[in-house]
Amino acid sequence: MARALEKTDPVLLRTIEDLRKASREHGAAIWRDLAERLGKSRARWSEVNLSVVARHARKGETVAVPGVLLGTGTIPFAVTVAAYRASSSARTKVEAAGGRVLDLLELAREVPRGSNVRILG
Repeated sequence: MARALEKTDPVLLRTIEDLRKASREHGAAIWRDLAERLGKSRARWSEVNLSVVARHARKGETVAVPGVLLGTGTIPFAVTVAAYRASSSARTKVEAAGGRVLDLLELAREVPRGSNVRILG
């Protein structure tokens, strides 16, 4: 029988709870979707490289990564990326291109309805 997943990281639990709350308050299904993805096993979390962001995002767009943003590749334009965790090299490269790296809760506060946010991963 498969063992039930029990999250123990208090920061992660708070993030999931706050994303679900934002989804209910603002009627935005995107936050519930991100919370459900973060609730899965870490082995199933998305690990998105900057090369993937550069390939799928447009200049000035907002992208949400339900997992980890990694620094492999380059990003030639400004983009806002929100992730649960971002590597230091990814953060440096995005900021050097004129973009921003946020955590998912910051993005939920900035764009409560989740409009014009693309999920990668």
